[in-house]
Amino acid sequence: MTGALPAAPPEVDSLELEDVPRGTKVRRLVRLSQDALGRALCIPVLIARGMEDGQVFGVTAAVHGNELNGIPVIHRLFKTLDCRRLRGTIVGVPIVNVPAYVFQTRTLKEGMDLNRLMPGKEDGHVGQIYAYRLRTRLIERLEYLVDLHTASFGRVNSLYVRANLSHPLARKMAIWQGPEIVVHNEAGDGTVRGAAMDAGIPSITVEVGDPQRFQRRLIRSSVSGIMNILAGLDFLPHDEVHPTDEPVICVRSRWYYAQHGGLLEVFPNVTDRVQRGDLVARVTSVFGDTVAEYVAQEDGVVVGKSNNPVCESGSRIVHLGYEGTLAEV
Repeated sequence: MTGALPAAPPEVDSLELEDVPRGTKVRRLVRLSQDALGRALCIPVLIARGMEDGQVFGVTAAVHGNELNGIPVIHRLFKTLDCRRLRGTIVGVPIVNVPAYVFQTRTLKEGMDLNRLMPGKEDGHVGQIYAYRLRTRLIERLEYLVDLHTASFGRVNSLYVRANLSHPLARKMAIWQGPEIVVHNEAGDGTVRGAAMDAGIPSITVEVGDPQRFQRRLIRSSVSGIMNILAGLDFLPHDEVHPTDEPVICVRSRWYYAQHGGLLEVFPNVTDRVQRGDLVARVTSVFGDTVAEYVAQEDGVVVGKSNNPVCESGSRIVHLGYEGTLAEV
């Protein structure tokens, strides 16, 4: 059984948040580009404005087109929000990379990674223009940002946060989010988080599990974490806080890469702790012979790992985080 489809939201070139009536939720399509037929290429935006004026908080998802867990996180967040209890404005972008989402790929055409193209370029190539308009028409309207991602094809992730833990507000947001693991990581060049931080917008990246699927537990936990951040930043009353376990704090992390091709087995699961010298992976030849074994170089926790047995030289094996204290960053 299906019902009548709702009317399409208005198309706009920029977010005029002041025009949204207090105490309401609205939808917009923000134009970022045009396709080869001259049709507008828009990203969907949800806006919730509270009864009281305040700051602007943003949540983005699907910067890579195969990273889907963040989409229902934003949907559920907006269904949960009560504008009568909200101070300020919440902006949600469930699908940032519309072209990649439509074609079920990670990147824009020709392999261009949108999360390596920031801050973009006004008169650049296709990807640079998309990134530039995303930044100027949306990201720079925000005062805080949570950017939702997942692992890429062939890999799995824990529920973890990447944040610059030396930044006081980013550190608080990372802890309030309540993930399994927090990794200290200064935002890389070209990333959405990096562009936001460069613009003075405290930001964190939340890795919500695995690509091209919905994981209910991680989705629920991510919604609760964002509600905690909103309460911590006084967008919501403090009785909205959801209890969470203390995350594992990693002051650094590193990927292990394969030196030999063949068939890869990675033994520990995400969030498992390993000790120096533990066997973490084995590569077997196509004839069944062991050609390489990889051991942990020091004690750590598994942040993410490969789940693709087909391995070549340089393939990722396992992402290990190294525990420490906030005082160390």
